[in-house]
Amino acid sequence: MRFALYFGNRGFMPQELIESSRRDLVKVLEEDGYEYLIMDKDATRYGAVETRDEGLIYKKWLKEHEGEYDGVILAMPIFIDEIGAITALEEVKTPILMQASPDKIGSMDFAHRRDAYCGKFSVCDVFYQYKKPFTLLKPHVVDLLSDEFRQNLKDFAAICRVVNGMRHFTIGCIGARTTAFKTVRFDEITLQRYGINVESFDLSELIFEVQNMKDDDARVVAKMERLRNYTNFSKVPSKNFVTLSKVGVVLDEYITKYHLDCITLRCWNEMETILRVCPCVLLSELNDRGIVASCEIDLNSAITMRAMNLATNTPTACLDWNNNYGEEKDKVILFHCGPVAQSLMTEKGTVTEHKMFAKNDPGSGWGSNEGRIASFPMTFSNLKTEDGKIYVYASEGEFTKDKIENTFFGCGGVAHISNLDDKVLKLAKNGFKHHTTIGKDHIKDILKESFTTYLGYEFFDID
Repeated sequence: MRFALYFGNRGFMPQELIESSRRDLVKVLEEDGYEYLIMDKDATRYGAVETRDEGLIYKKWLKEHEGEYDGVILAMPIFIDEIGAITALEEVKTPILMQASPDKIGSMDFAHRRDAYCGKFSVCDVFYQYKKPFTLLKPHVVDLLSDEFRQNLKDFAAICRVVNGMRHFTIGCIGARTTAFKTVRFDEITLQRYGINVESFDLSELIFEVQNMKDDDARVVAKMERLRNYTNFSKVPSKNFVTLSKVGVVLDEYITKYHLDCITLRCWNEMETILRVCPCVLLSELNDRGIVASCEIDLNSAITMRAMNLATNTPTACLDWNNNYGEEKDKVILFHCGPVAQSLMTEKGTVTEHKMFAKNDPGSGWGSNEGRIASFPMTFSNLKTEDGKIYVYASEGEFTKDKIENTFFGCGGVAHISNLDDKVLKLAKNGFKHHTTIGKDHIKDILKESFTTYLGYEFFDID
């Protein structure tokens, strides 16, 4: 991550406070591994911005570095001038973090008093008047060298990744909507208006390419080696394993050729009936590579999976709200057949035959990567398109170490979610699907800030 640094000024305020702010912000960025762009100190008085003219100088400098930074940190060492700030940053397209430095008891004389607590209101008000989005994080004022500011930096970096990664991206929709699930319908035109481009592929094309690919094709051989190293295929018949590898090759080539940022796949029942495989494990492996992949043509789930993947730099998963957990009112089993990234599981999975297909057509569903989801704090989220808008929810919980019996098919985990009944009733009553998507860590606030402040999604609050 690289941040452009802005320092504000007001003529009668102490010069040394600006100089220390420049020094301290650079120090913490370097220590925490972030890159930065900083305007030359001699470009304006004290290397900060006060007047409209200085704002134009900064604006020109920033324009020269367009595309080289992920966000702007607006540092307020003192009660800064808001006119210079809005002049400088009005046309910035990335997120902007408002940071104000605190006063210290015992250092409130004129040479040391900052008044940034008050000044932050002034700058925020003007940006609000100009309808210029910006980010505020707690606390209202924060020392640049404090642990609190380091957390602010981490959260702001996540917001920048989500916003910049979600404004324009492409989803590959491979196959038509799974026939039995109207619940996964979406409005492609609405998504396009939010910068989400959908590229559609007929599943017959994928099947044709698989059927006409030779077993000893170098691409197939390489894919087989990769998959063997990924998880346990010892139960899978050789012929089915080769077919799975061919499907993996075709998916990889779609991703490369069409510059797909993520995919959603029609995973049943043509692949099982015609190819005799179930592609769960291929989606698992894609997610572990950082290429978001959802099943059952749940394209909406791929969107929230991508957002959480950007926020945390870790894999995400699409899961069913599947089972109650005995009498535990705030626990639920979240499950899917086997597309969960292995890094989210307790241990390496085992690829099996999909029991739901095997029941009526034995030998048709090799490819479910079975196992159990590990224990970790998690965020769950999903969205819908309705009346030309995107509506999204996000909330938090944790996967527990509670056991699920060995005979339970697929990949599942027990999640503890406070006030679970209230939350799922709201979702069910308001048109959200039987899937949710999960990511590591508690990042609801990061998602909400990204979705609402910068991306224009409507946030549906379930907490």
